[in-house]
Amino acid sequence: MIFLTVISSILIASVSIIQFRNEAKDYHQERLERKETAIKENINYILKNTTYPLTTENIPLIFSERDKIHEISDIHALEINFYDLNGKLLKSSKSSFAIDDEPKSIPSHIVRLVLSSMDKRYVEVSEINGIKNLSSYSEIKDLQFKPLAILNLPYIEDDGYYERELRKFMIRFGQVYAFMLLLSGVLAYFLSSFITKSIKTISDKLTETQLNKKNEKIELETSSREIGLLVEAYNNMVDELEESAVKLAQGEREQAWREMAKQVAHEVKNPLTPMRLTVQSFQRKFDENDPNIKQKLDDYTKTLLQQIDIMSSVANAFSNFASMPAQQNELINVVEVVSLGLEIFNENYIHFESTEKEIFMLMDRTQLIRIITNLVKNATQAISNENSNPIVLISVSEENSTVKIEVKDNGIGISDENKMYVFEPKFTTKNSGMGLGLGIIKKIIENYNGTITFESEQNKGTTFTVLLPLNTNE
Repeated sequence: MIFLTVISSILIASVSIIQFRNEAKDYHQERLERKETAIKENINYILKNTTYPLTTENIPLIFSERDKIHEISDIHALEINFYDLNGKLLKSSKSSFAIDDEPKSIPSHIVRLVLSSMDKRYVEVSEINGIKNLSSYSEIKDLQFKPLAILNLPYIEDDGYYERELRKFMIRFGQVYAFMLLLSGVLAYFLSSFITKSIKTISDKLTETQLNKKNEKIELETSSREIGLLVEAYNNMVDELEESAVKLAQGEREQAWREMAKQVAHEVKNPLTPMRLTVQSFQRKFDENDPNIKQKLDDYTKTLLQQIDIMSSVANAFSNFASMPAQQNELINVVEVVSLGLEIFNENYIHFESTEKEIFMLMDRTQLIRIITNLVKNATQAISNENSNPIVLISVSEENSTVKIEVKDNGIGISDENKMYVFEPKFTTKNSGMGLGLGIIKKIIENYNGTITFESEQNKGTTFTVLLPLNTNE
């Protein structure tokens, strides 16, 4: 038994070391990807708003204006280099005297790899003075999606934190297993027969447990502390099953659904990380000798990762619905807050109008913005690409001691058979999402004694109307 314990401890320690190192490697790769995505978004924003013609030769001028390249570099704490499509350095965030010590171009084979790869990206891994370095090369495109330049982001891996955590883990691991070896021989004989009998009783009860009948609790005259806790947990579960049955019988569906949503969210989130690590590990270790295996593997990996992301969004949606935030009411100008909530949208066909400059009421600013952004987002998604004159109109007015908010679009509308399900949780006609948005905002509005209604005609558009009583008293 002691021999098996030693072998198991060695195996667990080995697996733990490998896991720590793999997590460190995955962390750095994902962190580089996140920074690269954020930097590209900043670059694309600058390219969209520059007054210079979008040519490779103008890259130094575009990013020299107001020292934009250094501003982006400081924000993301990462060096930024621009190269032309032949690998020649155009612009760098490093100071000029530092650039002179660096190569003026990138190797031609890296240029070929970037321009010929499917995702127009290549990450070079190197080691300098014992420190691993990642260097990302990716293609930058102009507004017509034509190649413009190559973006280079050097990244230094700092594994100091993981190394310290690994050392601490191994020390604790050794202490725990030394203690276990000392106690295992003494306790094994005394516990085996005692625990086996109690576990058999618990196992029989668990097998007989059903939701649709009254379950008997377990009663043991003598048991160990651990078995006692297990019995207590089972008995508590029996009580909870009975309470849940009573709630369902009394029609308290909403509370039961919220509890279910929390549990579903928890259970769905748990396997996401190991699933992702498994897929990535499989991708690294798979045999690449098959000439077609790379494409097959990429397709397989992308499919699984996409499903993982969907599971994560499902869990987050359920969690948001289950945990409605508490109201933080304050005296707000509804016109100002609605206008603020529309600033996140870039569509030029979104218009806002109000009959008054100021309409004050007591409400949670965040929840009002949540209502507006959800309705406007749904309106923009309802407009098809074939619509040559898209319009989304948001209006605010004061009528009979109420504030009236309308969100009108000329999108595809809602069919008659779907109108009765619009505010139902989990109902959606979109290809993605869980359909909880309108259900959530309906609950927010009803918490303020307000109403939300809609009128819709297929292929002509939809108008959502929110009425909230004007209340300026605490």
